[in-house]
This record gives sequence, structure tokens and C-alpha cells, in this order.
Amino acid sequence: MKRVAVISMHTSPLAQPGVGDGGGMNVYVRELVSALAHAGLDCTTYTRAWQAGLPEVVNVEPNHRVVHIPAGNFDVPKNELLSVVDEFTENVRAHIVASGGVDVLHANYWLSGLSAHQLKHELDLPLVTTFHTLARVKAQGGDFESDIREKSESDIIGCADAICVSCTEEERQFIELYGNPPGTLEIVAPGVEHAFFAPGEKRGARHALGIAFDVPVLLFVGRIQPLKGLDVAVQALAQLQAKNAQLIVVGGASGSEGNEELEKVMQLARGLGVHNNIRFVEPQAHHMLSTYYRAADVVVVPSRSESFGLVALEAAACGIPVVASAVGGLLTIIDDGETGYLVPRRDPALFAEHIDELLAHPTMALAMGAKAAAKARDYTWSFAAARLRRVYADVSTRDRVECR
Repeated sequence: MKRVAVISMHTSPLAQPGVGDGGGMNVYVRELVSALAHAGLDCTTYTRAWQAGLPEVVNVEPNHRVVHIPAGNFDVPKNELLSVVDEFTENVRAHIVASGGVDVLHANYWLSGLSAHQLKHELDLPLVTTFHTLARVKAQGGDFESDIREKSESDIIGCADAICVSCTEEERQFIELYGNPPGTLEIVAPGVEHAFFAPGEKRGARHALGIAFDVPVLLFVGRIQPLKGLDVAVQALAQLQAKNAQLIVVGGASGSEGNEELEKVMQLARGLGVHNNIRFVEPQAHHMLSTYYRAADVVVVPSRSESFGLVALEAAACGIPVVASAVGGLLTIIDDGETGYLVPRRDPALFAEHIDELLAHPTMALAMGAKAAAKARDYTWSFAAARLRRVYADVSTRDRVECR
């Protein structure tokens, strides 16, 4: 049985998505590792212990465990975690050695990549990396990262045996910004849990959530931070022809700018006169999001950048059309004018125009949602795991990439 060490330093797959730094990556790691375990791989996810009292090991299911690694104070903010990477790495290495070793390392995010890069050399193991976001990609959307992050990512790229991207658009963007890496560039598309995310009855979903059936509903799901563009959704709401439309926001403030962004959005809503049309909902257990999707007429994803966009995929799986920024993986998930709409320049007026069209033509919106659900059925975690198993087998049998 192949043994895999999955490194997810800054956020745990067991943490609630939408809280703190928890988001789509939490879901990605949890669901993908679960699918790998079901496929017969022995998987250990290493994450930093973020609070007191956590058990060292959580056995999630057969062949799937999460290990909490001590590294720094529990309340170290994400932007200071670089200072504890070495401690985290040392403790991960000790656990790997004590537990009998592993066959491959799989890092998620650049901080995990720094750790796994060291472990590759110390333990002579192949390294697979999924960045999820990259500094140069974020900079294109106006979110600039530190020079140390950009250099670190370049170093990891130069030594990774395989780099996973989610779709052809992310692959194109990677090559445009970083060139061809010395290792392989592999497309491993995320999946969606269709047992939870599937078309359902809107009236029942709204009854469960206490939402009137005759009110147009827009849904935003995600962490409240500048990158996710909640301000664009609020501006679009103010420009809708349907003045009784509601915007439901499921998620919490995230990162060093989260609380400031939330206050900014609330001030914006008050200034536009739509603050009474917005309902903020605390982050929900992942499977509960399906009820919110089914209750919505339109899901809005106005991100500045998005490597894939699990929210858009989950909404599509529930048969709800998505109006999203024309960036990153959203270009792959959404067929413009067929399963939803892609908006260039994150223009609130264009968002509003497309949302109005969907609200004014419910039969058309229903047909688009049906097409979206059909397309979403092609995305499964079991397929992602099968693809990744081939990647692991490949990097385990060929010569390692040497640092350039």
C-alpha cells in the first residue's frame, strides 16, 4: 500500500470552511484524501495544531488520519506562519520517521511547499505540490503578495517532481507566468460530493431557511476578504431592477483584512441603501451549503482570482446558474450563456445585468441550471483520486527533479 504524507500546514481539513483561514482548500484536502484512502492509499495529513487540547492523531476513517503538529503559539496569524515553518518541518519529519516512513509527499499551499521541499531532501522522497493560489496570479487581480512568498514559490517550482493544477486555464496561466517547470505539470480537477450537492426542491429549501418563496435570492458563499469580491455583489444588488431582491452571505471575516473588509462592505451597503436586503449567515457545515444553494435563484462569485472555484461547482451541481468573474478556473466551470455567465472586469453593472436576465426569465434560468448540473456530474473526487494515484506512481518510479 502506497503511503502518502499530505502537508497542509496553515489550515486543517477538519476545520470549518469559512472560518478564519478555512475555505475551499479545507474541502479539497479533506475530500481528496478521503477518496485516496477509499482507493487503497494510506494517507496522513499533517497540519499545524491551532488550539490547545487537540488530539495528536485523529483517525478520520480507515487509511485516513490527521496529525496535529506543534509549531509556534496557537494564535500565530497566517501572515506570520513563515517563522514556524522550520519547527513544523522538524516535527513532521520526526513523526514520519517514527511511523515507518512514507513513499511520497504532497504539499498544499506555499507554506506547506516550503516544509515539503525540506522534507524531500532530508528523506529523499518525491514531491508533489498543489499551490491553490500563486503570488503572480494574485498580483494580476490586484492582490500583491510578499517578495519572500514569490521567491519561495519559485524555489518550490524548481524542485517539485509534479505540480498539480485544477484545469486547462490554470495550466495556461501557470506556463504564461512561470514557464515550463522541471517537473511535470498535471491537471487534477477537484470534484464535488454528489450525494450532498444535487438539484433539489427550492420551496422546501426556502422553508427550511425561513426565506419567502416570492423573493428573488442571490447567494454569496465564501470568506469575507478583498479577494472574494463581496463588495461587487453588493454593488450589483443595488443596481438590480428587482428592488426586493435579497443577498444572502454565508461566510465569516477571514485573514488580517477580513474585519476591515466586512465593515467596508456594510458601509457600502448602507450608502447604497441595500443594507436591509442583505442577510449575513455564519459559516455552515459543508454539507449544509446544499440547502442554501437550492434556495437561491442565482449564485454570485465575483472573485478577483480563483484557481478553480468549488463554490461555483457546488452551485452548478445543485442546478443553480452562477454569475462569476471571468478569471481562473471559473472559465472552465462555467459555459458563458449556457450554464451561467462570465463577467469581464468584475463590473457590478454587468453582474446586475446578467442577474436581472436570470430573474426575469425563470424558465431560461431553470434550463441553464439543468445544463450546469449535467456538466458538474463529470467532476468527482474518485476521478480526481484516480488521476492523482497515477501522478504518485509516476513520480515514485522516475528520477527526482534536482533543485535548479
